[in-house]
Amino acid sequence: MVNGAQAVIRTLVDAGVDVCFANPGTSEMHFVAALDDVPEMRAVLTLFEGVATGAADGFARMAGRPAATLLHLGPGFGNGWANLHNARRGRAPVVVVVGDHALAHKRLDAPLESDLDALAGAVGWVRRSLTPGTVGDDVADAVGAATRGQVATLVLPADVSWSSGASPGVAPRPRARPQVPDPTALAHTLDAGTVLFLGGDALTADALLAAARVAAGTGARLMAETFPARMARGAGLPDVPKLPYPPGPALAALEGVRQLVLVGAPAPVAFFAYPDVPGSFVPEGCRVDVLTEPGESALAALAALAEAVGADPVLAEAAVPAVPDAPLDARVLADVVAAVLPERAVLVDESLTSGFALFPATAGSPRHDVLSLTGGAIGDGLPMAVGAAVACPDRPVLAVQADGSAMYTLQALWTMAREQLDVTVLVCDNGAYAILAGELENVGAAAGGERAGRLLDLGSPSLDFVALAAGMGVPGVRVTTGPELAGALRTAFAEPGPHVVDAVLPRP
Repeated sequence: MVNGAQAVIRTLVDAGVDVCFANPGTSEMHFVAALDDVPEMRAVLTLFEGVATGAADGFARMAGRPAATLLHLGPGFGNGWANLHNARRGRAPVVVVVGDHALAHKRLDAPLESDLDALAGAVGWVRRSLTPGTVGDDVADAVGAATRGQVATLVLPADVSWSSGASPGVAPRPRARPQVPDPTALAHTLDAGTVLFLGGDALTADALLAAARVAAGTGARLMAETFPARMARGAGLPDVPKLPYPPGPALAALEGVRQLVLVGAPAPVAFFAYPDVPGSFVPEGCRVDVLTEPGESALAALAALAEAVGADPVLAEAAVPAVPDAPLDARVLADVVAAVLPERAVLVDESLTSGFALFPATAGSPRHDVLSLTGGAIGDGLPMAVGAAVACPDRPVLAVQADGSAMYTLQALWTMAREQLDVTVLVCDNGAYAILAGELENVGAAAGGERAGRLLDLGSPSLDFVALAAGMGVPGVRVTTGPELAGALRTAFAEPGPHVVDAVLPRP
């Protein structure tokens, strides 16, 4: 028998959850102490809970298995909530261990008391451990829930953590993805008026190759959801466009489609309501078929469909642009990234408005994976890069990061330096919340005067990302031209440890 905290960590490790991104407090001190008793658990300190939860999200997407986070009471959970929302939207397996007041202390309504169960329930599975004797099984159940693509939260009262009488639990074996009925019934319906709308595991390399065979054999088009959790990209794979984010281009991309086949993705909808714009992007009169629901085996379904109707796929050829000898703008930045992106890179994309040209530019780049902002809660990019680098230490990680959203979780740079992670952060520095300037117009608000403009401007004072990076132990450089950016990125990829490249772009 061991204490509750030891049982929690041992159960996690035995179930294959051996990385914990942590921002602990008083209620979690026995968990912290127990790390020395279970050396197989790697604990990674973060300076903000949103970094811990976002890093767990990035780790899970790249490792294909859960990471853990350790948070402190309801306020700590609240600080990490936004990136748990992103993880939930991306179906990333995450186990959250959050300390709580001792059972007898809760009735006193201490200053940090809150409705923690309600906060946790809003993003997924939740259970509160009430005795040391059950804590091992509770952790095992949490791991089981996470492996089904959920955020799973275990609330661990301080006295359950410190009390003896606990023993490790046994997590259930991961279940195979459920198979779907014979997908070939759809084969005769696919034609040039069809779009296969891909998400989830339909965006792995093998599934994309199968989807490309289906498209070649039927004339159907392929399209990916706007913000995929993880998507294989590059030469030798089909060049699959993403559904645009703005409502006008999104509606135009699906105009005239007679059949929309959902493969691991929900039906496309607008992020927000806009005056006189439909909330659903499915064209009127369009037939919607579901090949696989999220969580079902899209690969198996696409492979079976490809056997029935497939032909030789059309794949992207290796082709990278020359480095433009020009001042930086969004297109020059995209071409430079495409020109220097290393083989097997992980590209974490939270570039927002500055990255509109990045996705098409990298279609012929060396094979890589793209992680994107699944839930729309900005501030996930830098933490995801931390998690991806911990999960894949042999792969270069490039985080293309908008300047405004970088400030949400800039503390991730400190963790990159402490852990000496091979992450290159490319800051798209246009000095503004440019995406909101576009939304001001999209929602039909007034053009906006000086006072409105100040709420969208990041100047006065301007942010100095080189100085901010240096303050957290990360070397940085500021660049203003294509050749300068290419040189800085090549240097960063060649040297170990993290780097920041501040790319100065035109102000909107």
